[in-house]
Amino acid sequence: MKTHLSLIACAVLALTACGKSEQSAGSAPADAGAAVVKIGSANPLTGPFAHWGRDADNGVKLAVAEANAEKLTLDGKPVSFEVVSEDDQADPKTAAQVAQRLVDGKVAGIIGHLTSGAAIPASRIYSQAGIPMIAASVTSPSFTQQGFKNTFRIIANDRQQGEALAKYAIDTLKAGRIAIVDDRTTYGQGLADDFAKAVEAAGGKVVKREFTSNSATDFMAILTSIKGTKPDLLFYGGMDAQAAPMVKQMNKLGLKAAFMGADGINTPEFSKLGGDSAESSYASSAGAQKHKMPGFADFSGKYKQQFNAEIQAYAPYTYDATRVMIAAMKRAGSADPAKYLAELPKTDFKGVTGEIRFDDKGDIQHGTVSLYQLRKGQWVGL
Repeated sequence: MKTHLSLIACAVLALTACGKSEQSAGSAPADAGAAVVKIGSANPLTGPFAHWGRDADNGVKLAVAEANAEKLTLDGKPVSFEVVSEDDQADPKTAAQVAQRLVDGKVAGIIGHLTSGAAIPASRIYSQAGIPMIAASVTSPSFTQQGFKNTFRIIANDRQQGEALAKYAIDTLKAGRIAIVDDRTTYGQGLADDFAKAVEAAGGKVVKREFTSNSATDFMAILTSIKGTKPDLLFYGGMDAQAAPMVKQMNKLGLKAAFMGADGINTPEFSKLGGDSAESSYASSAGAQKHKMPGFADFSGKYKQQFNAEIQAYAPYTYDATRVMIAAMKRAGSADPAKYLAELPKTDFKGVTGEIRFDDKGDIQHGTVSLYQLRKGQWVGL
């Protein structure tokens, strides 16, 4: 009976811990009496995309640590910023629940969500609450086409990525016959659609269109079907967790087509998981190449020192997004969303990733797309 009761107690403790947010001031404890300003950071912190989510969350924490070191005063009071990190599991339903928790927790602003599929349903909840949201990795054009005045994005979108990738595939790689697979997420399918349109517009031919899911690992049936069409290139709209086993299975089948994806595969993890089969793959990023970012070298050093890890993808962007949000609060002299939201459209910020200004939809002006090839395990700019 004692053992049985102990197991029940453990189960209860586990359940009460489930769904809790992680809170971190990002620096040494604030001065006594400082008002706490909460900034929500929503990402997949568990599951196959956790390496992306932790990376993005770290960017927010680093920016907040630096802001706390400034010992700012807002609304006439000294303030301490606190990061409230939530795990949306890259799932639309979970993301909506996370958004409501953050709203109920009275966060002053949101940095995130990581994926388009999670960000779009969550953005509706933040819009209703009047809480500013700056996305640092959401690339679906739909995100800023909803008409919300509180949503902003500091990277290029999938239409721009699709056009750049298609042009390179047709003009440079001379890939006239192209097969496309997507993971049926908002991000993956939307990206694949934009890429397919751009391929046809550039004079190429989509010889096969297939789909999978963002949890699949066996693609042999799909790839066998594609192999029969003799494509020059296979484009995947999705993330690295699926792209890596896909290139391994392409190699096993003897499918010799070049492999291409977008920012979803442009990570060290893709190279690590895909091994030799991932070599020579092509990808894009919805931003400048790292060595061309004005502040990347300094940021990378700080990131490694703080977290003892390599940057995966979006930490520089979440860092900049957080700094943009706090800069708007400074100009408004307030962390009240109703007051500093009016300052965000006026943003003119020189960040780690480049110059950040928004258009009337909340998109970054002059969004940049960069192309890469994987060579000897490293993504090299083209």
